[in-house]
Amino acid sequence: MLKQRVITAIVLLAVLLAAVSTSSPWPLMFIVVIASACGLWEWLRLVWPTQFAVRGPILVAILTGLSMAALTAQWLSLAASTFSLELFGFFTDALIPLVSLIWILGASVSVIRGNATASSSSWLLSAFALLAVIAVWFSITRLYLEHGAWFVVSLMALIWAADIAAYFCGKAFGRHKLAPRVSPGKTWEGALGGVFAAVVWVLVSAQWPGSFGAHLKAHFPLGILIPLVALLAALSIIGDLFESLLKRRAGVKDSSHLLPGHGGVFDRIDALLPVAPIALMLSGASS
Repeated sequence: MLKQRVITAIVLLAVLLAAVSTSSPWPLMFIVVIASACGLWEWLRLVWPTQFAVRGPILVAILTGLSMAALTAQWLSLAASTFSLELFGFFTDALIPLVSLIWILGASVSVIRGNATASSSSWLLSAFALLAVIAVWFSITRLYLEHGAWFVVSLMALIWAADIAAYFCGKAFGRHKLAPRVSPGKTWEGALGGVFAAVVWVLVSAQWPGSFGAHLKAHFPLGILIPLVALLAALSIIGDLFESLLKRRAGVKDSSHLLPGHGGVFDRIDALLPVAPIALMLSGASS
């Protein structure tokens, strides 16, 4: 299992590096669309209402993926339609704040309550899945188009730093359970280690022009920047725990088996889902 996990991770990293190293935006945009559609399918499989057609998740994911691809093509062109530009504004002004608020208030409360025995079938969670995935796709797409590949990668590295540090700090120092009814292995010590690592990463990467950290440092004083980064790191943990809650309710270990050794795409992007929309708002607020 470990060998398979390492091989998959190396392949995914190689694909990502190849995509961001090209001069064309399309390789990375293609990956973002595919990952978003796959993640949506996996999320909907966990929460899709039982009274609806069983093929619903795959149909919704395909239609959403095609729509995201079409809109991306429009925004990359020099002749974007009025409708696509209106959607761009709607996503920025309404969808992103709404989804961010749901993550901060709704998802966080669900994780704290930790009701893992509730029914997994929910049209509200299905609707949130659609909105949240569209929001993360739009956020990454806009951040890339406006700030470049290094900005997006450095933002993702914040999540990777928090995740890796949380794992090792939890293993070494973990004593107090963070959310025992949702994910018994996670501890407060691990979470604090993850938040600390994210803050350190942003402060270090802020020395490199074009990074997410450099952008924040240029527009926010240190006394505000550090709490903002801590919030993003905490939300990355909430995203992970929220998916764990959905999987427990559905009685599954992984969202799918699309990524050998890693489970599904949803398992890989769960922490990014709440972080990217708020990072986009911070980017816009500091522009």
